[in-house]
Amino acid sequence: MNTIQAAVMARAGGGIELRIDEFPAPDLQPGAVLLKTIYSEVCGTDVHLMHGRLDQVPYPIIPGHVSVGKIEEIAGAVTDIHGRRFRSGDTVTFLDVHETCNACWHCLVAKASTRCPHRKVYGITYSAREGLLGGWSQRIYLKPGVKIVALPEGLTAEDFIAGGCGAPTGLHAVERAAVRLNDFVVVQGGGPVGLSAALFSLLGGAGAVVVVDPAPSRITAARTLGVDFTVDAASPAERISAVMDLTGGRGADVTIEASGNPGAVVEGLQMTRDNGTYAIAGQYTDAGDMTLNPHRHINKKHIDIRGVWGTDFSHLYKAVQLMARHMDRYPLKRMISKVYPLKEAEAALSDVEHRRVVKAVIAPNQDR
Repeated sequence: MNTIQAAVMARAGGGIELRIDEFPAPDLQPGAVLLKTIYSEVCGTDVHLMHGRLDQVPYPIIPGHVSVGKIEEIAGAVTDIHGRRFRSGDTVTFLDVHETCNACWHCLVAKASTRCPHRKVYGITYSAREGLLGGWSQRIYLKPGVKIVALPEGLTAEDFIAGGCGAPTGLHAVERAAVRLNDFVVVQGGGPVGLSAALFSLLGGAGAVVVVDPAPSRITAARTLGVDFTVDAASPAERISAVMDLTGGRGADVTIEASGNPGAVVEGLQMTRDNGTYAIAGQYTDAGDMTLNPHRHINKKHIDIRGVWGTDFSHLYKAVQLMARHMDRYPLKRMISKVYPLKEAEAALSDVEHRRVVKAVIAPNQDR
């Protein structure tokens, strides 16, 4: 293949700014890998990128930060964390975060590599001028040192991309929330992150899991995953009241915010019991302010609030292993609403923005 097609987001603006460009086939550096893309997801982050809500994005970019593909070329010996060599034809995914330095204060002292100032992310903070560094492309160039994970036997590319970035992010949220056996867990938001958080809470032994979302399609998806209760009331007061009724008036042991709506934070704090835990995973961009009362919402409740930012390799690796082990119990691929060819990337982005789909997936090498 002499030229490779990719969808390029030319700039941030008020509307969709996508075009299909052609790129030359790359020359591989030693240790690099070229993937033939099978699927790349479309998620809320891509909507934020379209509207310019993330800082320091080097437009133009090739979006698509979580993808799965088949290895087409390898330059030298590239191994996984167990020392096993990857080979042409392997179906793999990769950690979209790259160039984490493992040498700065955040990496070595705080043990918070997701806050490393040197980290870059495929599909977000790499420019299209630097090459095929995003998933909405027929090929993806994996730089030397990119962390690659082979899909375990029984986990298909479709199964994996149904979880997408929501799976490792949801797992990170459950870890930060420290969900314990028999906890009553409320998840605000039934998108990919929220559904993944609900799934991993169930796997972690939660006594009951509730998904709160006013969108009927997301409530249906949550029920398909087997959550214990769903709440689709339109108003915050009704949603809080429903959770209180389900918990005997106490509130949830753990609440995980995965909605992306700043207003959900005060609502979620009120859903959480005294001395409970509130984990905030959905506020990836600055979507605005909200007003809370520190006395009533935090101190008097003696509540533990935990932020969740990004993912590291452990979250991706564990999410892949858990999905493979429990796929029969939790068929995530049912969450995929539609698969789009590359030429319909604009439609996919619009459908995600307007919540017409639960999960949108781009297949860059399919015509339809």
